[in-house]
Amino acid sequence: MERIPLFPLGRALFPAGVLHLRIFEVRYLNMVRQCIADGTQFGVVGLIEGREVRTPEGRETLAGAGTLARIADWRSPMPALIHLRCVGTTRFEVLSCEQGQYGLWTGEVRMLADDAPAAVPPALLPSANALGRLIATMQKEGMPAPAMPVAAPFRLDESGWVADRWGELLPLTALQRQRLLTEPDPVRRLEKVQQYLDMQGLLR
Repeated sequence: MERIPLFPLGRALFPAGVLHLRIFEVRYLNMVRQCIADGTQFGVVGLIEGREVRTPEGRETLAGAGTLARIADWRSPMPALIHLRCVGTTRFEVLSCEQGQYGLWTGEVRMLADDAPAAVPPALLPSANALGRLIATMQKEGMPAPAMPVAAPFRLDESGWVADRWGELLPLTALQRQRLLTEPDPVRRLEKVQQYLDMQGLLR
């Protein structure tokens, strides 16, 4: 168990995922500068209630699971603005959390085990194939690799990697993403994703 700074978002980050952030709030500017100076990571968690940008009357409710974010690249075009490119590393469960100075959240978390390698079963190939087509479309349209929401290497033969990328790309609720993050079996996680894709008609 350890205490880490938390960054609540309406978007999701899973292991091996990429996340582009524009940091301008005081609570996050200080946190990010500290992470850069120390070479440490912060936790990205889902936002069940509230807004990403803090308001005086706002109330934030955080999801119970998230993913550590490693800062892969950053630039600061002005003192009160930092652009980040982050990579997801380790999933975690939030045991408790609290707000401190300037509204920054910190949490006691328990790290979850990394996925064991698991091939995509034949029945779940439609999910992998659909993701492959989406990646190919982005490349064909000339999207620069650093700007893509999916980063190479593209492990389309691994259940966990395919499930996690869909977990980031699909318009799921924070609670749906939390259930995916805490599912220890990568094949079962992909099964849940494919059920959603099929219900939304995204496999046709």
